[in-house]
Amino acid sequence: MSPRSFPGRRSVLRGSFAASTALVLPAAGSAPAFARSGRPEAKWGVQTGDVTHDSGLVWVRSDRPARMIVETSATESFHRPQRRHGPLLGPGTDFTGTTRLHGLPAGEQIHYRVRLADPDDPRRSGEPVTGTFRTVPARRREGVRFVWSGDLAGQGWGINPDFGGYRIFEAMARTDPDFFLFSGDTIYADGPIPATAALPDGSVWRNITTQEKSKVAETLAEFRGNFRYNLLDEHFRRFNAQVPSIVQWDDHEVRNNWYPGQRIADTDGRYTEKSVDVLAARARRAFSEYFPMSTLRPGDREGRVHRVLRQGPLLDVFVLDMRTYRNANSTGDQTVDPQGILGREQLEWLKRELARSRAVWKVIAADMPLGLIVSDTGEGARHVEAVAQGDPGAPLGRELQIAELLRFIKRRRITGTVWLTADVHHTSAQHYQPARAAFGDFEPFWEFVSGPLNAGAFPASALDGTFGPERVFVKAPTAANVSPAGGYQFFGEVDIDGGSGELTVRLREQDGTVLYTKRLQPGLVGQ
Repeated sequence: MSPRSFPGRRSVLRGSFAASTALVLPAAGSAPAFARSGRPEAKWGVQTGDVTHDSGLVWVRSDRPARMIVETSATESFHRPQRRHGPLLGPGTDFTGTTRLHGLPAGEQIHYRVRLADPDDPRRSGEPVTGTFRTVPARRREGVRFVWSGDLAGQGWGINPDFGGYRIFEAMARTDPDFFLFSGDTIYADGPIPATAALPDGSVWRNITTQEKSKVAETLAEFRGNFRYNLLDEHFRRFNAQVPSIVQWDDHEVRNNWYPGQRIADTDGRYTEKSVDVLAARARRAFSEYFPMSTLRPGDREGRVHRVLRQGPLLDVFVLDMRTYRNANSTGDQTVDPQGILGREQLEWLKRELARSRAVWKVIAADMPLGLIVSDTGEGARHVEAVAQGDPGAPLGRELQIAELLRFIKRRRITGTVWLTADVHHTSAQHYQPARAAFGDFEPFWEFVSGPLNAGAFPASALDGTFGPERVFVKAPTAANVSPAGGYQFFGEVDIDGGSGELTVRLREQDGTVLYTKRLQPGLVGQ
């Protein structure tokens, strides 16, 4: 990657990291205080999201009603800062809020601090919480680097102070990324976190617990509490203050393997609310409150998760929503399937945006893999949860929609498409080649899988031959639900060189060790 003309985030944040670490969080599961004594505090840290060349969203949560005030500066000393007054934070959004920053210089390091003021007495404000981010470069030569992963705190493996908490975020921060692509399963609303869990060697895994994480999430308060739980981890808070995010969702933000219109079986005694649509609406609201997203902000009735984030001349990121518009999970053997996993409207949007893109690389951020078989056995018969349905022949079911997209990419000669995903709780690299495929009307492409972040790891998924995938690398356990203490926690890194345009993917494990590297050349329709 081309040398940076600005100091690394680790150096500029050394002081602010110490401040954020020193914050004392409220007791796990406690509600915001409404006492008029004291000053408002941002005990849950700060984060930024959907940063562009001249703007970004800053997020904060208060411990009581407060006015959000954001100051920005080109220097860490905050000499002559610019001040922006944000929203009034109250119970309607669980005391969270975002402020959009406009008019920022492209390709520059932005320092910001958030102060919360008493709405009745602006002179009474809490200590500021600081963060930093880099705006998207306007010039190609500056290059782009980012990390991606998903699946946080699943299968009952939560924040364990003895293990070091969510320490994988420290390894991701050391790569000094421009942003983090959070590839879904940002919480496990359907996964309670117990105080302890037995490990295979006879030792005990000890979790921090909260009231909201003691059962499956059904109420809005419980969904909000799931997002709040992850912010108890100091590594996650520090990472949020250092690295802006591009976030998408998958199933566990609501319930395992959910789809619109689904009803929870009466035999599932964990749930009193049986309508998944009701649960999804509550989850979506909490999701919008706890992440700064440009297209899904609290109160926006037309909001959506799918969007394109343009990261300068080298990169566009196409964020998919493979959950909201899908049809019901089934055996996936339909010969006609217009709705598929994306829905018709989202598919046409993706085609238009890919055709419009002039970026060297087009990263398609898919919350589920294409050629890996992911099954849904929760309702009896084996159903398809993702795209691949196990029949290596001609496309059927949801594969029909992906075939349509791949054919479009080939015929429009759209170059530089790379698929990134998570979901399956192991890491791998697959190359898709029409010469190996039952459906051959597409150009070769790569799909890279990473995750989990702090969740159970699982054996590698089987491949479906419809699109001719070849697994060139995989690291996965042989047993199911291996704890973070057993390893197999992963993230991926993408580094685009500003000079050559070459894109390098590195699959890394929990401590940052590189497991696999693949370099791709720009300007090719397929490779």
